[in-house]
Amino acid sequence: MTPDQVSGPPEGGWESLKVDELKEELEARGLPKSGNKAALVARLEDDEVAQADTAPAEEQEADEVVDAEAAADADEEPAHEEAAEDEAEEPAAPARRGSAETGAPRERKAPARRDQDGAVLVLARAKYVRSAPRKARLVMDHIRGKRVEQAQAILQHAPRAVSTDILKLLNSAVANAESAYELGPDELRVRRAFVDEGPTIKRFRPRALGRATRINKRTSHMTIELTTEGNGR
Repeated sequence: MTPDQVSGPPEGGWESLKVDELKEELEARGLPKSGNKAALVARLEDDEVAQADTAPAEEQEADEVVDAEAAADADEEPAHEEAAEDEAEEPAAPARRGSAETGAPRERKAPARRDQDGAVLVLARAKYVRSAPRKARLVMDHIRGKRVEQAQAILQHAPRAVSTDILKLLNSAVANAESAYELGPDELRVRRAFVDEGPTIKRFRPRALGRATRINKRTSHMTIELTTEGNGR
């Protein structure tokens, strides 16, 4: 049923009709017909108000759509202008330290440690290494005063087991020099290499006649110091 075919309220109002008549009217309007008489009357009155406001509401919605489109068109240009201003005001990203654009060397975290002659000194320590100091000193004597590349070659082919730990320590010192001062292995020499005695681990082994013999498992504190002076280059 179209809005033109819907009948208006009777002379006595919707309350003058019976419940069955109210339900028929609601069914004709396509509205739910459940509830008591007061609910049916209120539903019909609301429908009358909605039908009376249909035309103005549609016109108002059309005007609101037009206004919204106009406002959106008006806001687009300032938005683009603000974006362009933001791009113009945004400062350029700082150049990376040590890049080709600046041409400056990388900034160091701390001032270089130097000896009296001005040569750079790089230190690395390894503590509590499970090797006897006497055995470690035999290997340290072979690399003291050598260039780093030559010392690495000696340690790689040394027959003693502690040479593996000393090689790791030497590589750690080279990595420290490269990270802090941008020095490569070909620029460094082993200035000092020494071993200090660490704590001794005591163990016991059973022997004949119920005796126990103590076993000393010695540890070492190893230190390697690299320098740029007299590296043979």
